[in-house]
Amino acid sequence: MAITPISSVEAFKIFVETTRQADGYRDPIGFGICRLDRGQVNPDKILQATFPVVNWKENYGSAAVFLSAADLLRSEGSEVVIDITPAFVEKAKALFSPYWEEAEGEVHKNVQVIKLLDELHQQGKMEGNFSLVVLFEDEKPVTVQGVYLKLYALSLGKAALRSLNLNGAFGLLTNCAWSGNQPIELEWLRQNEIALKMKGEYPKIDFVDKFPRYLQHVIPADNTRILDTAKVRMGAQLASGTTVMPGASYINFNAGTTGVSMVEGRISSSAIVGDGSDVGGGASILGVLSGTNGNPVTIGKNVLLGANSVTGIPLGDGCIVDAGIAVLEGTKFFIPQSELAKIAEVNPDATLDFPQSEGFWVAKGLQLAGLNGLHFRQDSATGRMIVLRSRRDVKLNADLH
Repeated sequence: MAITPISSVEAFKIFVETTRQADGYRDPIGFGICRLDRGQVNPDKILQATFPVVNWKENYGSAAVFLSAADLLRSEGSEVVIDITPAFVEKAKALFSPYWEEAEGEVHKNVQVIKLLDELHQQGKMEGNFSLVVLFEDEKPVTVQGVYLKLYALSLGKAALRSLNLNGAFGLLTNCAWSGNQPIELEWLRQNEIALKMKGEYPKIDFVDKFPRYLQHVIPADNTRILDTAKVRMGAQLASGTTVMPGASYINFNAGTTGVSMVEGRISSSAIVGDGSDVGGGASILGVLSGTNGNPVTIGKNVLLGANSVTGIPLGDGCIVDAGIAVLEGTKFFIPQSELAKIAEVNPDATLDFPQSEGFWVAKGLQLAGLNGLHFRQDSATGRMIVLRSRRDVKLNADLH
């Protein structure tokens, strides 16, 4: 059924208010229209979903338009995905009509999406290539498009790290060969290998994975540097001012930085690094599947993780982990008696009740988790792991960020 074009901005506001107050209507937590990359052997298989605009707990006027145009005003379930059709575009055009002729550069991003869909429809390039994705609740994703919308929300900083349900995401995505931004079914390559190689048309394969790379979908802040595209996976989150060096660095999905940081080591999935911190060359922050007993690791502000160190517990602000040592939940650390009072000064709310042995307080790594101002070291004479009150300020080189 055709929709009468809305005549004015005021009428549009009334439409939005009336729609949102209607029985059964729910504001989505996230929505957007994505372009699809389909399987070359199996076109029903979605290999990738690219969102030019991601709406996350915002733009409820556009949500009212999209849901009305898609006849989803009373939909059920946590996630809804539909194919974009010419009827959807016509209805959305009518509802957005007060904004259709805005001056160039002033057109709302969601209106721009509909305008471009209209152009693609006129060129015969739209149908079957685009989806509307709507998330009403943060349940485990049920479609490839739903997974990508959540990965975008994380990478764009619209959702906090570790805040979204990604259970089952791996099972929904397809392991693909990626050539630039194009995913290619491995089966298609196998079927066409002889012809492609004989004709010199075999594509350059950059990597094989279920996830694309961050820079294939996200434009970083002006003062963010990523020196190797392979080092950041889609779904990672990089705060403005982060520098990711080449070599041993890597940032997995649902992991990243919350402030200006230097990353020359590994930030595993679910690990978070605070403002002003330095992850040294080859240093590794463990993820929930790699030695933390399922406890996600957060690294505080102004922390230094020395080269080739391993950290498997949360650290507070101003901590230092010396190069080459492992700070794990079960690691036994010795604290000189003269140092415990100094540590207590910067952790006034902590209970530092540890047993004594040979003139030291003795604590496992888990008992030190989240404390501020700790310096983890190894006594070169005895091999004993010790903890001191840190006496050094960790400061990044401002010229590099």
